[in-house]
Amino acid sequence: MAEATPAPSDQQLVARTVSGDVGAFNDLVGRWEGSLYKFVYRYLGDAEGARDICQEAFIRAYTNLDRYRGQAKFSSWLYQIALNLCRSQFRKQKARPTVSIDDEQGYSLRLLPDTGATPDESAIKNERARALREALGQLPDPQRTVIILKEYHGMKFREIAEILGTPESTVKSRLYHGLETLAKSLGHLQAEGQ
Repeated sequence: MAEATPAPSDQQLVARTVSGDVGAFNDLVGRWEGSLYKFVYRYLGDAEGARDICQEAFIRAYTNLDRYRGQAKFSSWLYQIALNLCRSQFRKQKARPTVSIDDEQGYSLRLLPDTGATPDESAIKNERARALREALGQLPDPQRTVIILKEYHGMKFREIAEILGTPESTVKSRLYHGLETLAKSLGHLQAEGQ
């Protein structure tokens, strides 16, 4: 029985793409489109806008691949492109983002265990989800971005620092202050016994 060939690394796929293998870039897209979409969707709160930005991020990555030097992971570089596109869109619209805590199918992430929830429990869950969306949307962009990448995407501080081009200590500080602000903003839910 032959051993399975390990999947090529991102760097190998990048090198093959730069050498003219378009299929290698399609492999990169297949590898990263799901997680990139989830990040952009949570950041924007708009499914159509998230699809557009993801598509634009991959186009920009492809057209600038010869400039990618490999100092950071390909995924960090790609997330940085998408984040810059998100920020650019908000500058154009001059609007605060609506942060989504929904998954890509539009179902809310579970904030309470689902055990055949009663109408009262469902109302509480919906209120918590709404309050969290609003509180995340009120955070300064650097804190909101770190929270989304760390808490929703499980990235390590090192990865987030690469994406944002900041020291890990800054990322940790932004996470701490952002979570502290969220706790204060959402404290009324605990006080109300929800």
